[in-house]
Amino acid sequence: MHRPVLLVIAHGSRDPRHAATVHALVRRARSLAPGLRVETGFLDFNAPSVPQVLDRLALEGVRDVVALPLLLTRAFHAKADIPAVLSQAPARLTIRLADVLGPSPLLLAALERRLYEAGLSPADKPSTGVVLASAGSTDPEAIAVIAEIARELRHTGWCAVRPAFASAALPRTEDAVRDLRAQGVRRVAVAPYVIAPGFLPDRIARGAAEADVLSEVLGASPELARLLLTRYEEARTGTRTPALTA
Repeated sequence: MHRPVLLVIAHGSRDPRHAATVHALVRRARSLAPGLRVETGFLDFNAPSVPQVLDRLALEGVRDVVALPLLLTRAFHAKADIPAVLSQAPARLTIRLADVLGPSPLLLAALERRLYEAGLSPADKPSTGVVLASAGSTDPEAIAVIAEIARELRHTGWCAVRPAFASAALPRTEDAVRDLRAQGVRRVAVAPYVIAPGFLPDRIARGAAEADVLSEVLGASPELARLLLTRYEEARTGTRTPALTA
């Protein structure tokens, strides 16, 4: 049965770790879906760009594409940049725009995986507070989603969870760490709610200097790879998003 091409759209970064992490995640998703063609395009800084990938697919005779934003919240890039780029795609392509990745239970599972890999265990939850540190946004919808994810993470058993932001919103990571300390939390962990390394994740890491534990970015975790395929299937079958025809 014919399946649309999956085009993963990443933001891009001058930091080479960003593209390397994106490609590792895409490779993992490919390994979970043999036979599915998965392409990667970047909005900025890295190649190939999204228009370059779309032009190449059209020249190859591809007709159906699912475009998947590699984003955790619906903020400016999801609402403006990506639809604008897709609107300029070759007319022969029919593009379904998948939903952003978050929120999802798979992201909560990936966050906990990284915390455990950093040295914590489920037995540490009652004595450990977590700072959920995201990149930040001026979009109220995105800020509200981060707050909701913090509440959901708290419900898994951690003694406290505080959202924090590397830019555009408050509190900063270091302030959330100090707030948990002031409340008498015995152990403080910082969990970056970001996909790939780069400028803002590095700022999160600096803000975690007074924390006891700093976990890695979500990266090419198996949960994130599964989530890419989940969003693809939702868009392909029309269960979440309508078709967007260029």
